[in-house]
Amino acid sequence: MTDNTWLNRWDERYNSEQFAYGTEPNHYLKQQLEKIPPGCILFPAEGEGRNAVFAATKGWKVSAFDISTNGQRKALQLAGQHQVTIDYKVGELSALHYENEQFDAIALIYAHFPADIKSSIHQMLHQYLRRGGLVIFEAFSKKHLEYIAKNEKVGGPKDIGSLFSIEEIKADFPDYDVIELMETEIELHEGLFHNGTGSVIRFVGRKK
Repeated sequence: MTDNTWLNRWDERYNSEQFAYGTEPNHYLKQQLEKIPPGCILFPAEGEGRNAVFAATKGWKVSAFDISTNGQRKALQLAGQHQVTIDYKVGELSALHYENEQFDAIALIYAHFPADIKSSIHQMLHQYLRRGGLVIFEAFSKKHLEYIAKNEKVGGPKDIGSLFSIEEIKADFPDYDVIELMETEIELHEGLFHNGTGSVIRFVGRKK
């Protein structure tokens, strides 16, 4: 079950008319999608829809989910502005009834789930990706806590369990050909809540 504190946090963050992380797509996602032909893609923890809407404008058939109805409302508003359609569901992954091997790609962009469920969510998502499909992942690394200490405006979780390591990604996605897996320092300029220098894990893997 979703923790109400967790749900309330995201509903509150997405309640403003401004977009918390902006309306432009994440740079790494954009870079990766430009390399592959469009198909069916899933965006977990998609928030206000900036990445899902971008994919839809590039010809992808887009599915997305989040626990926040405010996130969904703004994502559908953004999709309308761009004259595209996205299938955006609200709820927990286990209740959303996606099909095995439904997707050609799954994009986990700052999808920071609570520490006690993040690995099980990755394992569920694995079932929904077809063989030969791609996981595209960017999220804050465990080292990122050092960056938050210097500049809170860079954003990201403050509990180390919600952050990622290369070892965790290898463990969560064992049946993948690794195209790219690295920990790296980047500059973020995404809306109100991702601004400054941070440390991220980037991963692109192809399901065997």
